[in-house]
Amino acid sequence: MKRMFAVLSVVSLTLVMTVAALAQAPSSKDKPEQISKQQLNTPISTAKTPAEHQRIANFYEASAKDYRAQAQEHEAMIVAYKSNTSMSNDKNRAGTIGHCEYFVKSLNELSVKSDELAKLHKDMAEEAAKK
Repeated sequence: MKRMFAVLSVVSLTLVMTVAALAQAPSSKDKPEQISKQQLNTPISTAKTPAEHQRIANFYEASAKDYRAQAQEHEAMIVAYKSNTSMSNDKNRAGTIGHCEYFVKSLNELSVKSDELAKLHKDMAEEAAKK
């Protein structure tokens, strides 16, 4: 019986994470050009045009969206761990839940910071367009 609950918990966690991932996946035609973290330093140090600042803003918007998606995954894991009554050690259960809660908080903070950076670069793009 405990094994059945464990299997059901894993299956339900997998289902929740799959649905969350599919809900977050943008269509390829709506996806703006992406740059990597490694490619970001050059545009940051040289950006002058609205397009260059918008490119950086797009990076930070995508990062914020990714952080929010990861936070949602950890929130789903919290629910799964809390519902898993077959975990034999309450200390381990509390540790895994605490781990997920830490990442939910950290990832949400990162998404806010990334949104702020995206807004700053959008403002810089508008300012550059006025020149």
